[in-house]
Amino acid sequence: MDSTSPLSAPREDPAARFGRPLGGWRLKLYTIIFEADTRNGRLFDLVLVWLILASVCVVVLDSFESLRARWGALFEVLEWIFTVLFTAEYFARLSCVRRPSRYARSVFGIIDLIAVMPTWLALFMPGLHALIDVRLLRLLRLFRILRLAQYVEEYRALAQALLASRRKILVFLSFVVIVTVVMGTLMYVIEGPANGFPNIPVSVYWAISTMTTVGYGDIVPKTGLGRTIASIMMLVGWGTLAVPTGIVSAEFTAIRMSGARPTTRTCQACLSEGHEASARYCKDCSAELPPYARG
Repeated sequence: MDSTSPLSAPREDPAARFGRPLGGWRLKLYTIIFEADTRNGRLFDLVLVWLILASVCVVVLDSFESLRARWGALFEVLEWIFTVLFTAEYFARLSCVRRPSRYARSVFGIIDLIAVMPTWLALFMPGLHALIDVRLLRLLRLFRILRLAQYVEEYRALAQALLASRRKILVFLSFVVIVTVVMGTLMYVIEGPANGFPNIPVSVYWAISTMTTVGYGDIVPKTGLGRTIASIMMLVGWGTLAVPTGIVSAEFTAIRMSGARPTTRTCQACLSEGHEASARYCKDCSAELPPYARG
């Protein structure tokens, strides 16, 4: 059916499950934070992306002892600036949705909380420094980079491709597990403890490292038959590794070529969300939609 028709098939925006407010300042704030297809929404996402990248860079630079000794005070000030900004953003998201508890329990809500939690824990729980090395708290701040997924459309398309190909990937992984268990058991029988294969789990570990072409070299076959099997596994693994890449790539291409992806456009009459970019009318009440402004 034509996507420009008032009867277009409904496509729901993921943010809708948190509850869009009906009006007032909460509606304006919701539009900026959750509706990325508006001018202010795109600007908000762009600023947050750069803030996340900058905060991660500060954490990485702070891991160098020499840089910390020289610029430690600056790193600490920047870290507090990022923490305050991300904390304000987290509470802004909670305040502008009608179901804040649902957002707090969502994947992105948990990531948002983990992103700011380490700095506040170090401030309000001084004894934590004596129990847990402060570097552990710094490492937790790297979870901020996971927040990029909610601002970049390609991440969503990749997640959809992984979800659509999950059954095929599961079948592929089952095949790999079967092959590695069988070949590992076979190598245990052929090589045995005398040649560095003391039990079946260790032999399966060798099979996995060989099939994935990692080849640590900590365990190697000594007999001619064992080396022949190892060579076969290397060739099989070299060709097998391309299978999941092809599966996901095919699904990703299909999603990108479909041209019917939902946006965050919202009907101003009934507040329905998730209309396609080419839609002219609301999928629920048939009211005319505002023009779609692509970035």
